[in-house]
Amino acid sequence: MAVGGTQPTLRKYLGALKDTTTVSLAKVNSDYKDLDIAIVKATNHVERPSKEKYIREIFLSISAARPRADVAYCIHALARRLSKTRNWAVALKTLIVIHRALREVDPTFREELINYGRSRSHMLNMAYFKDDSSAEAWDYSAWVRIYALYLEERLECFRVLKYDVETDPPRTRDLDTVALLDHLPPLQQLLFRLLACQPQGASSYNIIIQHALSMVALESVKIYTAISDGTINLVDKFFEMQRNDAIRALDIYKRATNQAERLSEFYEVCKTIHIGRGEKFLKIEQPPASFLQTMEEYVRDAPTMTKEKAVLAIEYKKEPEEEEKPASPPPAPEPEAEQEPEPEPEPVIEEPPAPEPDLLGLNEPSPAATAIEEQNALALAIVPIDDVPKAAPTFENGVTGWELALVTAPSSNETAVASSKKLVGC
Repeated sequence: MAVGGTQPTLRKYLGALKDTTTVSLAKVNSDYKDLDIAIVKATNHVERPSKEKYIREIFLSISAARPRADVAYCIHALARRLSKTRNWAVALKTLIVIHRALREVDPTFREELINYGRSRSHMLNMAYFKDDSSAEAWDYSAWVRIYALYLEERLECFRVLKYDVETDPPRTRDLDTVALLDHLPPLQQLLFRLLACQPQGASSYNIIIQHALSMVALESVKIYTAISDGTINLVDKFFEMQRNDAIRALDIYKRATNQAERLSEFYEVCKTIHIGRGEKFLKIEQPPASFLQTMEEYVRDAPTMTKEKAVLAIEYKKEPEEEEKPASPPPAPEPEAEQEPEPEPEPVIEEPPAPEPDLLGLNEPSPAATAIEEQNALALAIVPIDDVPKAAPTFENGVTGWELALVTAPSSNETAVASSKKLVGC
């Protein structure tokens, strides 16, 4: 008994020592020491709900009037606190601060939180978190992981739908078929994460978990209202849908019916542990089973898009065929009465035209003109044949005579050298 009572006391002492050390370091090293101190005191190791004044100090630091740098630093400090702890109380209190900020603070905090998750790993991913210091802490750790999944799905739903189901008015009542088929699945996935937050074992009676569960139960009302309005709108359009859309709509309707049953059980559990006192939970009524059978029969006989496309293609091909019909052949000509052959005319022989008389005598040869033409022909030979210059003789290997003469001719330098030798010999 002494050992069992000493261990929780030692854990509380170590937790208080860690908190005191962190506060002392924040006072010395931090540029945002007031914010860091408020975060540490709002998420300390004490197994009781956080004090409201520290949470308000955090919300004041991330309000719309503060610079975006302060909001980003607050998110970074909460993420660091969440990633380093192995204590269920610290982790759960940090998640509660984030959840309340999403509900109560300006939307800029939500936008910065989404941007932080894009640039870094998801700060709400606590799939491997566990506190195995005791059996109760093990149950608490399981609920902390489920609660973190719900908050992460809440951000994802906002990112897809571009509006917050909790703070913005519902929009599923007036959407068309395509928008309904896109909006309802994320809402149903969010409700699925919410229903998983139903506490089990020791977590049902923990005061901090009950505080977080009360916020989750309140949000379930608006989430289910949005899904219910969208389902009614979808049913009104169901019997006019094509087969592919009707199949998707039928799956959404079946899932909505199943989730309605589970939500009724969730509300009963909340009432037994006194969650949501003074709040009116929804009274959920199930549709008749015959209506589901009617929807399934329509899906089997629903028109498909491919048949319509085939009909349109056939009609489109028929039009040019009608236009391109060949023209009917002209009627055959009636046979004409036979006529007697006419006699062929005799060929006419054409005589060549008689030459015209040369009255001026131009065609007669003249002896004087002939003599002049002969003299002009002799005058064209200007250069006699004997005076044509002879081509330079060529030798083997293509060497011409002038090139050989240039090589073999004695130069003036050689003559000067020879004469100088003679003088020396003398």
